[in-house]
Parts: sequence; C-alpha cells; structure tokens
Amino acid sequence: MAYLPEQNRYEQMKYNRAGRSGLKLPAVSLGLWHNFGGNDRLENGRAMVRRAFDLGITHFDLANNYGPPPGSAEEMFGQILHQDLAAYRDELIISTKAGYYMWEGPYGEWGSRKYLVSSLDQSLKRMNLEYVDIFYHHRPDPDTPLEETMAALDHIVRQGKALYVGLSNYSAEQTAKASAILKQLGTPCLIHQPSYSMFNRWIEDGLQDVLETDGIGSIVFSPLAGGMLTNRYLNGVPADSRAGGPSVFLKSDQITEDKLAKIRSLNELASERGQSLAQMALAWVLRGGKVTSALIGASRVEQIDDNVAALSRLDFSAEELHAIEEILAK
Repeated sequence: MAYLPEQNRYEQMKYNRAGRSGLKLPAVSLGLWHNFGGNDRLENGRAMVRRAFDLGITHFDLANNYGPPPGSAEEMFGQILHQDLAAYRDELIISTKAGYYMWEGPYGEWGSRKYLVSSLDQSLKRMNLEYVDIFYHHRPDPDTPLEETMAALDHIVRQGKALYVGLSNYSAEQTAKASAILKQLGTPCLIHQPSYSMFNRWIEDGLQDVLETDGIGSIVFSPLAGGMLTNRYLNGVPADSRAGGPSVFLKSDQITEDKLAKIRSLNELASERGQSLAQMALAWVLRGGKVTSALIGASRVEQIDDNVAALSRLDFSAEELHAIEEILAK
C-alpha cells in the first residue's frame, strides 16, 4: 500500500525561521548519522522517516560519510525517499555535508573545490536527487584557503545543486570570516551546525553572538549528549547501551559518578515539569529562540514520538533555569 502522510502533520510541529533567511525549519529535525547505514534494516529506517514526516519533521540531515560504511546512509535515504516521499519532495528540506575522509588520495577530504564539488555529485547520485536544499562544509580545513572553500559553496549554489549553504564545526572566528566571504560572493551562509547540549555549551562563548549578528540560523547536533541526557543511564551504564558498547562517540568512562549525579538531578527536575529528561534537554537547547532546530537521532519510532513531544512544553521559569545552572555547576 502506498504511503500517505498524516493530513494534520503541519498543525502539530513548530517551525522557526533560519536566521534572516526566508526558510523555516522544524524545531526538531531528524539526523541520519546513526542507524541508517548499510548495517541497519531498511524497513526500520523507512518506519522512522515516515513517522517523522507524519509528525511534521520536514528536515532530514545527512552527510557523505554517514553509515557505516560511508555513503550508505545517503543510499538508504534515497531508497526511502523514492519509495515513500517522492511526491512530497517540495515539502522536504534535505541536507548533506562534505569535509571528512571519503576516498583515497589528496582530493578525498577537507575543503578544496575539487573535493566539495566531487563529493556533492556523488551524494546526489546516491540519493538520486537533482539538488539538496542545504549543503554544508562539514569541518574547517587548516590548509585550504577559506576563500577557495567558500567560493566552492557559492559555485555549487550557482550550479543549482544546492539551494542554501551552511557550515559545521566552525569556531566563532572562523564562522565570522566565512560568513563575510559568502556575503561578498552573494551566497550568504544560511545556517551553522554545531554540537550543543547542557553538557557541551561551547557555542555560548562567542559563536551564538556571531550567528545573531550575521543573521545565520543554527541547528544543533547531539542535544542529548550522545544519550547521556536520557533515562538510559540513570542506574549506571547498561551493557547494551552506546556507552557500554564499542561506540567511539560515547565511552563508559565519560559516565562518571559526578555526571550520573547531575543526570539524576536533572531527571528529577524534568519529572517535576511533566517531561522526560530527553524532552527537557531538547526544550533547553531551544530556549530563548537562539537555536533554530534541535537535530535528533533515533533507532526506534518511539524515540521520535518522545522527542517531538518536547515541543508541548518549551517554556522555562526563571527558577527552573536557575536550578539547571546550579545542577550543572556542581
């Protein structure tokens, strides 16, 4: 049976404008960093993407190296897109990135014009798309002149292969320089994708000011701190959890007793608010309107439902924000 999305999908989602652009993004977007690779089940991926769209999530975020193996997340998403969502392409925001290692030789990573243009061509083939909505440079290149990297992004937009461009993992200073070059070229930076959570607040030290000044939106990844800001670790580190397994992104030694005490205290506060810890953590990164969208990952449909439910309670009292600061400062 052909997939038919929920008719009321746009009534339940909150949409925020990305900086001073004309583009709005859902307050919660779905990232395909994990659980959409060649080692994962297509039907589970289909179920998650379809449920996300049913809930009003229009933005799906990828990168050339997502998998494993690299490229396989784009391949799986391409299958899902053309099986289920092809008729709704103009309702979707699809993004991908290039910057990390993809192939052998001197042109297989970083930020040269050669690499960025070639990588996006490969991504478009994997997803069977004519264009992506947002194309990011995934990380700063210490060797390639910033002017070359930004000119490549501008070139890609003028080719019609991307509608907007963004940056990821750039510092405040790097972002300001890149933004100035892009403005001069006539292709302003739409959005920045940094990591951000209660346990990782580096963007508050200058980057958010640059984004506000330059009218750039932000979509934050790892808002749940790799799963630490969920109920997964309230009683320690389960053997089947990310931290308990072989993941290189969250190790068991990061779940210290001090960190567990903070997680438990935050969980108590979330319960008082009528939320799960994950829901409060998502609401927290969206507080104050500085963040356009929180980028979630999921391995099950139920996680997407739980995360989107955070949008029903985005307000914080001054007392609650003070309590969170006290917990984090311990």
